[in-house]
Amino acid sequence: MQQNGSDEGPSNGERQSPSFRIASPLPSATSRVRRFVQERRALPLPRVMVVFSAASQTEKPGGAMSSSDTAEEDFGKPALPAPNLNLGKALRSTLGTLHEFPEVIPLNVGGTYFTTRLSTLRRYDDTMLAAMFSGRHYIPRDAEGRFFIDRDGAYFGDILNFLREGELPHRDRVRAVHREAQYYAIGPLLDSLEDTQPLTGEKVRQSFLDLLPYYKDNLERIMEIAKLRAMQRKARFAKLKVCVYKEEMPITPYERPLFNSLRFERTDSEAKLFEHHCEVDVSFGPWEAVADVYDLLHCIVSDLAERGITAEQQCIGVCDKHLINHYYCKRPIYEFKITWW
Repeated sequence: MQQNGSDEGPSNGERQSPSFRIASPLPSATSRVRRFVQERRALPLPRVMVVFSAASQTEKPGGAMSSSDTAEEDFGKPALPAPNLNLGKALRSTLGTLHEFPEVIPLNVGGTYFTTRLSTLRRYDDTMLAAMFSGRHYIPRDAEGRFFIDRDGAYFGDILNFLREGELPHRDRVRAVHREAQYYAIGPLLDSLEDTQPLTGEKVRQSFLDLLPYYKDNLERIMEIAKLRAMQRKARFAKLKVCVYKEEMPITPYERPLFNSLRFERTDSEAKLFEHHCEVDVSFGPWEAVADVYDLLHCIVSDLAERGITAEQQCIGVCDKHLINHYYCKRPIYEFKITWW
């Protein structure tokens, strides 16, 4: 029998009192989720640009990532351009074609044409030519396609002859080829040339000139004085006096014993007399070597000629300054004539 307003029992036989019923959070949460999904479906979804890249996706802690979170994060980031995978391959192919050389190399060295094998230019690894044609550097070409080297080609044939067969140039061309070998850094050719004339003779000559520490300075002084006098006089040539002496005071064999006593047992005032300066423009000496005065005169004239200056010399006497007792200077004095044109 049921009373009015009394609770009816449920069909499944369970009875619960209204005062002791506990609300479960599950139905309310489920209803909110359903309402959110319905509202989200009703709204227009934004368009999202998805960019695929080779970089790996960074996962969230826990290993779970929803599709909606991923779309929202990608929508906020700027879109990156897709990489061109063919660009690197095209660049590598272009560089490979640029640095490849044929087996037969046509050359234009300062306007002179040569033809040689690639292996000839690469004969020695540590040379400039081997580095230029190694494939690591770009070499310009002329209008006819020849590889251009901005260098005087007058002696490049001698360089190629050495690279081909080890042939050395004629003696008259040794100095010039030596300079070219220095430029191209061909060590074996430099070693071979330095063992031949005239480079070997130049080493011997230089060892003699090292005994005169002011030799180069005196050469400069000769040129400066001759130039100044020629300009002042408006003349084609200029003359100047040069003293060249090997010993402090030339003596005869009969005078040598007394001279040695004066030389090693003299006072300070007497020493100053022996070390006097002759009344000349430039003075060379003394030195201790087998080479004599005429050898030094030859060096002076030849070195001036190397600098493009024509010089002639002749002996005009000796220094007659009195030194001590009956000794006079007796140093030979030469007149140098410098011609400018």
